[in-house]
Amino acid sequence: MRFVSIIRLVYAAFMLLFLAQGAAFAATGVKAQPVFKIQRVYLKQLALEQPNSPAIFLESDAPKVEVKVDIGSSRLNSSKLESGVYETWIDITVTLKVKGKIALLLKGRQAGIFDIQNVPADQISSLLGVGCTNIVYPYLRANLADAITRAGFPPVHLAEVNWEDFYKKDQLKKTGSIPFPVKVDENSRP
Repeated sequence: MRFVSIIRLVYAAFMLLFLAQGAAFAATGVKAQPVFKIQRVYLKQLALEQPNSPAIFLESDAPKVEVKVDIGSSRLNSSKLESGVYETWIDITVTLKVKGKIALLLKGRQAGIFDIQNVPADQISSLLGVGCTNIVYPYLRANLADAITRAGFPPVHLAEVNWEDFYKKDQLKKTGSIPFPVKVDENSRP
């Protein structure tokens, strides 16, 4: 239930943003209202390896957790789709190690398909990198936590992520520039 309420809250915030922008468009004579629709959220990939099982379960030390995160998005092109349909995804790799040995390697990709129409081109990238990832992430967190528990390990619950900061740092890393002003602390990347 908590994930549903978070998604509803994020969706409502973006709708308010788009409605405000729609009023600005109307003031300039542009009649098209911004549109943001969630078409689907789905688990695109899940791979789990336990290279040192069952011996690793006999170790008494708690596993050390390493997490790597990446985001991406692309415009979907198909004659069946409208022109503003995008896919946004989050890739997370979770590695559990016990005494330097890999106990578990879990890779997951959660994705969402979003219909985005009449949004200024300079805002599409940040909407995909911040707004859409906020919608997709709770699903990926739940799927990974479930897979880790089902693999026989203690629950690992991934922390909340500030996707705006993550997106800005990711853009800085990839392009050397940020699409909007921000103060970046390179030592605090999630």
